[in-house]
Amino acid sequence: MLNRRQVTLTGLAALAASSGPSFAQGWPTKPITFVVPLAAGGGVDMMARLLAENLGEALGQRVIVENQGGAGGTIAAARVARADPDGYTYIFQSVSSAVVNALVYRNLSYDPVKDFAPVTLFSRFPLVATTNPEIPAKDLKEFIALLKANPDKYSYGSSGVGTVTHLAGELFKSLTGVQMVHVPYRGNSAVLTDLLANRVALTFDGIAPLLQHIHGGTLRALGVTTAERSPALPDVPAMREVIPGYELPFWTGLYAPARTPKEIIDRVAAETAKIVGKPEVEKRLGELGVVGVGMPAGEFDTFWRQQLAYYGKIVEANKITVGP
Repeated sequence: MLNRRQVTLTGLAALAASSGPSFAQGWPTKPITFVVPLAAGGGVDMMARLLAENLGEALGQRVIVENQGGAGGTIAAARVARADPDGYTYIFQSVSSAVVNALVYRNLSYDPVKDFAPVTLFSRFPLVATTNPEIPAKDLKEFIALLKANPDKYSYGSSGVGTVTHLAGELFKSLTGVQMVHVPYRGNSAVLTDLLANRVALTFDGIAPLLQHIHGGTLRALGVTTAERSPALPDVPAMREVIPGYELPFWTGLYAPARTPKEIIDRVAAETAKIVGKPEVEKRLGELGVVGVGMPAGEFDTFWRQQLAYYGKIVEANKITVGP
């Protein structure tokens, strides 16, 4: 079992260097499974299904999406880590389960780095910081000033301790010097309910579930967490326009069990790159506030290492852990 302090670049290098069984001629000869470590219906699930449908057409085999939530995605990850490395089982996960879990969970039944082979970076998109319009602050600068004038009066909600939305809130606090109460929930939908009712003052979430509320005026967008503004919310500033150094990249990617044949991984990555370039896929992703990527496996492996290091600094600085 892996302690979060044992997540090192050495482990990632070993992963990249590992060899798999010989390439099975004629692959695929049966349906492929994408495990999604979340309940059905959310943005990550929609992206997984979009890729699965198009990949199935490209490969001539059905790609089945199976949702397996629970324990922050670690149950699904453990399942895929133990799966045969034959190219028929994958986990479609976000930065939350692919990176943050590896850093915040003290004990896991699998190694979140060595037990997986990165296949492709599917998409990038920001989280958006939102507040209730009843809060007396019409933009991010005014919101920060309000918090500084009222330490610990306001709270922010996250989808749980050790989640990326928790890290987003703690990074916001540390870079601005404000004092807010953290209220962890069991999932983003519960946070949204209380944000709409003005029971919490701030939350961070993907654009897709918040867009209708932002456009409808029931929520106010303060900033997005990517380095640049989002095409889906062009009038909303990037957080770092107001808070120097604030950046919290969010993304989704596909992973296979370690030792899955490189030829299969490269084929899936290549097909994904074609898929994200299809006009109808670009349109659908754009509606979700998402940009498709389709990164080759080797580049994705390097990117993954960088993300572990980047998020690791936030986790260590705020001493965030999950589990005994």
